[in-house]
Amino acid sequence: MARIVLVHGIAQEQRSADALEAEWLPSVAGGVRLAGGAALADRLWRANLPGDLETRMAFYGDVFLRSGQQGGDDELSGAEAELAEALALEWLTRGAESSRESDRRRAASELAALAGQPGERQGARAAARPVLNALARLRPFARFGAGFAERFLVKALRQVSAYLTDETVRETVQQRVAEHVGADTEVLIGHSLGSVVAYEAAHRLDRPLPLLVTLGSPLGLRTVVYERTRPQPPRVPPAVRRWVNLADVDDLVAARPDLTAWFPGADGVLHSERTVDNGARPHDATSYLAKRETGAPIVAALG
Repeated sequence: MARIVLVHGIAQEQRSADALEAEWLPSVAGGVRLAGGAALADRLWRANLPGDLETRMAFYGDVFLRSGQQGGDDELSGAEAELAEALALEWLTRGAESSRESDRRRAASELAALAGQPGERQGARAAARPVLNALARLRPFARFGAGFAERFLVKALRQVSAYLTDETVRETVQQRVAEHVGADTEVLIGHSLGSVVAYEAAHRLDRPLPLLVTLGSPLGLRTVVYERTRPQPPRVPPAVRRWVNLADVDDLVAARPDLTAWFPGADGVLHSERTVDNGARPHDATSYLAKRETGAPIVAALG
């Protein structure tokens, strides 16, 4: 079993475990090196090759590739649309709190426009569409073009919805993580939706886990994600000895940088007040991984 297990987020269905490991590992090593763990970094990644410290990606993107073939790529079912609308509204609200004034103005304008729309809408799909259109116009998505942004958001929101509402999907994804987590595992790292997956996987452990790291996590989205996690009510996983949660202030997905008040048992375990600056890519996984703030707890856990 791997000593470090990585769990990716949404929209990875066209990738593979090997490709993501090759992409993430240099960044993990970079963050560890910045934190003073040069020897440990060399064991993770050296001379453009993986080192001897086994690190594996728990890959589940193909689960959504199969389910995504049902129906049109740009359509959401009624249940998916209802959850997608709530999640998109949460992300828009986060945009209105951005550190960039132009982003705040745009998000506030979109929220005001949505609030002023007539209340009568024809079904959940019609209700979700204006919210998705508004979210697609925010800078993190709009730079890809309106059409691509909306298709990406529909796909992303469908994947989040499927994991949170379809127990077959949830169990399949959890099994992918369990394949790599064993007695030797000391660090579990999850990004985006992967942070929710990693958090739930940690609850299933029957032995101590020295470190859980969540990056760009939506766990603080109270009515959309938080209340749908397993088990309920949410709390710090009993097996976890240290939990570090990092968020970029402009990461729309990371609803609340500080999760401490939301998870009983956090005292002395959950360190969630930390924020990082990922520049123009606030939600990017490799930008999170390459930070000293990510590397330091890994160095402490692995010695």
